Amino acid sequence: MALDDRKLDVLRAIVEDYVATQEPVGSKALVERHNLRVSPATVRNDMAVLEEEGYIRQPHTSAGRVPTDRGYRLFVDRLSRVKPLSPAERRAIERFMFGAVDLDDVVHRTVRLLAQLTRQVAIVQYPSLSRSRVRHLELVPLSTTRLMLVMIADTGRVDQRLVELPDTLGADDVADLRRTINEKLNGSLLTDTPPLVEQLRDEVPRLLRPAMTALSTVLLETLVERKEERIALAGTANLARGLVDFQGALRPILEALEEEVVLLKLFGEVEPSGTRVLIGDENEIEDLRGTSVVSTGYGPGTIVVGGMGVLGPTRMDYPGTIAAVRAVARYVGDLLAQS
Repeated sequence: MALDDRKLDVLRAIVEDYVATQEPVGSKALVERHNLRVSPATVRNDMAVLEEEGYIRQPHTSAGRVPTDRGYRLFVDRLSRVKPLSPAERRAIERFMFGAVDLDDVVHRTVRLLAQLTRQVAIVQYPSLSRSRVRHLELVPLSTTRLMLVMIADTGRVDQRLVELPDTLGADDVADLRRTINEKLNGSLLTDTPPLVEQLRDEVPRLLRPAMTALSTVLLETLVERKEERIALAGTANLARGLVDFQGALRPILEALEEEVVLLKLFGEVEPSGTRVLIGDENEIEDLRGTSVVSTGYGPGTIVVGGMGVLGPTRMDYPGTIAAVRAVARYVGDLLAQS
């Protein structure tokens, strides 16, 4: 059955009241709190239709009604308007993120900020190796037989490694090596660089080949060791506020959150456009079917280098949560674009 505007207004009011109060919602309370312009009897009839259609249900302990996953989905898709962040919230984001010194600092600040703004569990994926490109490779002479290799990605990833050289090198030799590796690797996806690194030895004069072999070996080790994707998590204690929502079954959710594979599936597989909202049974992971997940991609400009978002009970302030996730993702993208 297609729901008319009045029934949609009743559903919106039920979701908003239940999220705010955590109490099942009755027809009398709806009429008193919302400008529905109809009698409690009419609202009761509308609620009966909403219940029959599976958008709300009656907990066995109460005469009031609560939204179902289907009701929340309709609310998110058709009824809710994303709340703009308040000036105070925007200032809080800027203050919290100001002065981040490197990528690790940005990620850890971001995940703590998201947890504080939404009062949910926050998850941030580090920029994915498969989406990162080489921005620059620097060789810093430490002695005539030792170099510091610094690899900088366009996503802010920085790796530093010591390279022990088989022979002494002068400043001009180091400059030649630096120029060769940058010409070969700059702009390449990190995942595409191993075969390019293997070709480097043949692109320098014979006298520099032993040094380039040592350098290439360290470069390959760096890329192989960094293949794993990383996740940062904060705000797990916020789940305790939703004990009623989870009906005491927190352990399976906590155990699922300890699995990085699970988190990468939820937050790493993000699309370049928009925000994804998974509600209840829409989650593929069985232990998380009592939760909702709001996620989005982030990165410099239009490039998505990782995912971020929050997880919490289905009784979630969806408009506020979506706005916070989008705003923080935008801010982090701007930071990466400036770095």
